[in-house]
Parts: sequence; structure tokens; C-alpha cells
Amino acid sequence: MNFKLVKKLSETAGPSGFEHRIREVISNEISSYVDSIKTDNMGNLIAFKKGKSDKKFMIAAHMDEIGFIVTHIDDKGFLKFTTLGGFDPKTLTAQRVIVHGKKDVIGVMGAKPIHVMTPEEREKKITIKDFFIDLGMEKSDVEKIVEIGTPISRERECIEMGNCINGKSLDNRIAVFILIETIKNLKNKELPFDTYFTFTVQEEVGLRGAQVAALNIQPDVAIALDTTIAYDVPGSSPQEQITILGAGPGIKIMDSSVICNTNLVAFMKNIATKNKIPFQAEIMQGGGTDTGMLQKMVAGGAIAGAVSIPTRHLHQVIESVHKDDVENSIKLLTLISNSIDKL
Repeated sequence: MNFKLVKKLSETAGPSGFEHRIREVISNEISSYVDSIKTDNMGNLIAFKKGKSDKKFMIAAHMDEIGFIVTHIDDKGFLKFTTLGGFDPKTLTAQRVIVHGKKDVIGVMGAKPIHVMTPEEREKKITIKDFFIDLGMEKSDVEKIVEIGTPISRERECIEMGNCINGKSLDNRIAVFILIETIKNLKNKELPFDTYFTFTVQEEVGLRGAQVAALNIQPDVAIALDTTIAYDVPGSSPQEQITILGAGPGIKIMDSSVICNTNLVAFMKNIATKNKIPFQAEIMQGGGTDTGMLQKMVAGGAIAGAVSIPTRHLHQVIESVHKDDVENSIKLLTLISNSIDKL
């Protein structure tokens, strides 16, 4: 596995609506492996490879990450902010962030110390509004760098941890990595369908990039790549776990945005079984993915499904995926792309 690339993708900033840095990294990585590459008005990066048939196959992985955006600078230079995507507030206390102003500066998430809280405050559920960001500078210095609307990302190193990869924004940078590696695997292959490898924007704030891309491409068949919950940890019951780390990629049955095409689900399962690729049937009752937009933003509807990467600690400061699941996702997606005409 090319961990150096995984690390670069994880650590590169790209909050929803501000994906320009990660888009450049991806474009540089894949440009020599496809027939053409372009960025649409929304910011989606679309790489195209001509196939034997003019039928359209679209594979989408969102490249944005959850982040923050500055809403106020107070008299002492502290920043107030709102979120770009969903966060569990309890995970943010005393965490470092990067504020992407005229230059990048490090900040720290602050909140009221427990030592000065009343008993009632200690029992109260913490919210995003309770936090501020401390840049260690006076207001006059902060305002030379930061303004209202400046994006913010998390500051975290991506590491190898046992059989896993651990870092920020593996939702969805691990799927971006899988799609990049699949593109490389297909370099010298004549694909059955015209294939659109799409890196979408603004998924974390409402699947917006996928909506625009699907409307433009109008795919006959579409597959989304995204992470899914692996709640295989102490305190969970089997029915809560959704997926298990290391047991193979998830083949999505449904989530809150989509019920996947049953023929495509069976096709994907059959490919995995024939090629001895472990997989898990995935049903996620809460949360949606780009799959929903890929399915319904096409005249007459697209045949849509998804490959999901089991991930622990989703939408927290750091997330974990298993290396075997990543490698098996690449194998599965490569085989699907080579044989999508057999669907």
C-alpha cells in the first residue's frame, strides 16, 4: 500500500466548499492515467476514460472533509465559528486546528475549564457554541491574517497503527485513495463503458457536489465510494455494529439517502465471491452518502450502489480503517470497472 499517498491525502486541507488544495493533489496524481480531466463550476474534479461502449459509468468519492468556518473575531482575538459538516462536540476540547487565512496558523479549541464550572454546568451537554479558538495573538494581529469566512481544518498526523491507518478525514480521503489506485490499475485496460471518475465536493453539507455532477454526466450506472460505521468496539451489540474492521469492504444495501439497485448489489456480491474478496452487507439506518444523488439526479434514474469502507470513530477528531479492507476495496472496484457491462 502507498501509505505516503494516504498520509498526504489525509493531511491535506479541504473543508466543504474549500476543496482547492486537495483537488490539486488528486489532479496531479491521476492526470497521466486518464484521457481527460476537468473541474466543473461546482468544484467537482471529473476524470474521463473512453470505453468500448458509449454507456456511462460513474464512480464518485467525495474529497471534502468536515471542518469549520470563522463567524466572529472578538475584542481579544478569539475566534468563534460554525461547523462545515457534522461533529461530535465532546471530541473537540483542547484540540489543535489550522486556520487557513492569508497564511496557515495553528489554533486551539478552548472552552470553559471544568475547575470554574458550576455543578449545573458540569452536567450540561457541551455544544459547538461553547467553544472558541485561541490563536495566541492579539486581535490586531489576528485580523491581519483571518477574516469572517476563513475556513478551518483539524491538525492531525496520519499514522500506521497496528494493521490500521489512523488519522483525520479518512472520511472520505481513504475512498479518494481507493479511487486513485483503481484509476492507476485501469491505465492500460480498455473499459467496457465510458467511465467518469468523479471526486465530489460539499458532500458533508448536503451531497451538493454529487447532485451537480450526476445531473451533468447522466450516468447509466453509478457507484459511490464512502466510509461507513464500524462500531465493533467494547459496549456494542452485534446489531449496532453495522460493519467490522478487517472483514472486507461493505456492499451497501441501503442508507437514509438510498435503497441500492438490487441487481447491482447482487452483481457486486457475485464478483467478490468469485474472486475470494471478503465483503460485508451494509445497512446504515442513519446518515446518507453521495449514492442517493447518483441514483435520482438522472432522467429515469441511474442503477446505483456503493462500496463502503468500515471505519471506526467516524466524524471524530481521528478515524481508523483496516489496511486489508482498503486493499480489498481497490481489488473489488477494479474488477467491477472491468466488467460493468456484464451487469
